[in-house]
Amino acid sequence: MAWFSLCLLSLLWAMAATSTQTRSSCSVPPAQQPLVNGIQVLMENSVADSAYPNPSVLIAMNLVGTHNLEAQKLLTYKLMASDTAGLTIGQLALTVMALASSCRDPGSKVSILQSRMESWAPSRPNAEASSFYGPSLAILALCQKNPETTLPIAARFAKTVLANSSPFNVDTGAMVTLALTCMYNKIPVGSEEGYRTLFGQVLKDTVENISMRIKDNGIIGDIYSTGLAMQALSVSPKQPNKEWNCKKTMDAILNEIKQGKFHNPMSVAQILPSLEGKTYLDVPHVSCSPDHEAQPTLPNNPSPGPTSASEITVTYTVNNQLRGVELLFNVTTNVSVRSGSVLLVVLEEAQRKNPVFKFETTMTSWGLVVSSINDISENVNHRTFWQFLTGTTPLNEGVADYVPVNHEHITANFTQY
Repeated sequence: MAWFSLCLLSLLWAMAATSTQTRSSCSVPPAQQPLVNGIQVLMENSVADSAYPNPSVLIAMNLVGTHNLEAQKLLTYKLMASDTAGLTIGQLALTVMALASSCRDPGSKVSILQSRMESWAPSRPNAEASSFYGPSLAILALCQKNPETTLPIAARFAKTVLANSSPFNVDTGAMVTLALTCMYNKIPVGSEEGYRTLFGQVLKDTVENISMRIKDNGIIGDIYSTGLAMQALSVSPKQPNKEWNCKKTMDAILNEIKQGKFHNPMSVAQILPSLEGKTYLDVPHVSCSPDHEAQPTLPNNPSPGPTSASEITVTYTVNNQLRGVELLFNVTTNVSVRSGSVLLVVLEEAQRKNPVFKFETTMTSWGLVVSSINDISENVNHRTFWQFLTGTTPLNEGVADYVPVNHEHITANFTQY
């Protein structure tokens, strides 16, 4: 019997060691840590009194440990004072979680969020998958505050997700996974077993769909959806049939950071927790004890800015062919700008040359978004927006971040989703 116990203990120790090795193999190597520190500093430096108060940035800062306490305090105070009236469900949920991560009481924001989710319903039977992103955030935020009262709301949400047949979206799938994993793990004792079955079914289907978007190089969906997908796959109680190689994904993301792909504060906020082994499920467990600012080790050779002052030519087309929308047009111009300029500069130069290219922007958590071109504005009720493409491929960066190359053809297409 003693021999059996010894063998069993040895086996458990071996399993524990293997598990530890697996977790540690999917962490940032010490030599690469300055890369991560560099994008965190970039993200924290975006916090300013005049800047958009981005709750995702505050969540990331608190999950991984801030380097800039003044930025953390400023962002916390701005979110505490923010008005909920103009916020979407998703923005309100992120604000609740951001304040919770700073150990601040969200106050009435929680009850307002719950009330809005109790009356939530998709806009149509097969709504765009992305329309479930904000409600997923709401379920996650409410689950972390009071899972028992959230249970019927989450169940109705899960059934709606199961019934929806719109094309899968990785970001939304990841957030659905995080929200329902929270609910799955916090089902109150004595509740109907049907809740566990329901949440488990959605989780199984969703992580299976996420795994089908894992590319050979480890990127999941695209580089900007990979951070949330990493969080989802690392915590889900239901695992996909296809095994996920976390280390390959980590190596791919670190390589993208080297290439300077993560320069938008929101993109950094979404990847940073995964790089530091954290997820949104860790928000309630953040320690808010007073601490001193840590001085990060930054890369020795930061990515240089453009060294050439040469000009490039970009072909720019604005197109509106939607029926029922006045002022149909399809106009193209060639624009010359300095090499290394962002797309926003191309738009500004096109507008300067010809008033038909006039545009307006709106500030969001991802930065500036073009909301109107030639007096035609996006409309949530009509499900229309301006989509930017390079050739026939939609851009995955905003106009203030994307850098066109010489002879590239950029199209702004008024689109209905």
